[in-house]
Amino acid sequence: MAVKSKFLNGKQINPKPIEPDASVVELVESYFQAYNAGRLGEACRLFASKYLENSVTIGMSITGALTPAGLGGSCIVPLMKAGFVDWIVSTGANLYHDTHFAIGHKLHKGSPFIDDRLLRKEGVIRIYDILFDYDVLLSTDAFYRKVITLPEFQKTMSTAEFHNLVGKYVLEREKALGIKNTSVLSAAYQFGVPIYTSSPGDSSIGMNVAEKQIAGNQLNFDPLLDVNETSSIVLSGKRSGGKSGVLIFGGGSPKNFMLQTEPQIQEVLGIPEKGHDYFIQITDARPDTGGLSGATPSEAVSWGKIDPDQLPDTVVAYLDSTVAMPILTSYALAKRRPRKLKRLIDKREENMELLKREYFKVRSKRKYAV
Repeated sequence: MAVKSKFLNGKQINPKPIEPDASVVELVESYFQAYNAGRLGEACRLFASKYLENSVTIGMSITGALTPAGLGGSCIVPLMKAGFVDWIVSTGANLYHDTHFAIGHKLHKGSPFIDDRLLRKEGVIRIYDILFDYDVLLSTDAFYRKVITLPEFQKTMSTAEFHNLVGKYVLEREKALGIKNTSVLSAAYQFGVPIYTSSPGDSSIGMNVAEKQIAGNQLNFDPLLDVNETSSIVLSGKRSGGKSGVLIFGGGSPKNFMLQTEPQIQEVLGIPEKGHDYFIQITDARPDTGGLSGATPSEAVSWGKIDPDQLPDTVVAYLDSTVAMPILTSYALAKRRPRKLKRLIDKREENMELLKREYFKVRSKRKYAV
């Protein structure tokens, strides 16, 4: 009998019928067998095993209109509560639309095929197949304009500090309205998860901050502080003997902002490091167009973003985040007990001191020191 090829050592494809009461765990482990179902299965298993060791610091980036689709409360909040996400980079739009639910507004399922001219006449906003009243925007704008004029906002700050302060007031509004477990911002405040926005002016939150600045409000964002704070999170996690895992939904600026922490540490600051240890991305973007959204983890190795020795612990699944996120969340919550919260929002100054110490230690030894 011929020797069996080493390439045929994988688990056999099993076409057994799906049971009527199959759980998400059973679907992932027994029925997600090939193509992007196979990749999502690999992502779920990698996340629930290596990522969720206590020593791993987990960053998540989110793009696309995920919170309007309910994924903030249904997925991101449970992940934070369980200690499965330690820090976040998000578009401002996701945080703005997250706030609608927390202050008592309703978004509705609809059709993507309605005449948008009719919607405009009736004051209805459409995000593909999600519909809501135009007043939802005006009310949310008013909420932010009121909050950001409070005394504690009258200074320059990182977006993480800003979102933490906002989260306190979002939580107060939720409690007043009897709303529970819906808001990413209020949950991040409660569980100590810092949230950064890579382009703080590129959303309705930033637009309202800009409007109040014209009127003399002193709130200002420091994006350079964000660059260093996020890098300090990764460095601190590594220097404490742990590892760094990134969980990327979509791509765009938040993906780059999360991954650039390693080039910032290695290339710019000159601190010896090797890259993120674990990488999971859910994307619908192709790699061959040259955009960052579709760039693979192997390409990221060339930039120092991913540790080359950890490439086997990277997965890219090409599918919709609104499909993948609930499955991965359900699988992880079923497979692992909650981790102790890292509360990185409380360690910003401590982490920055570590970053500064290491930077000044090596600064004079850099190849192109100036």
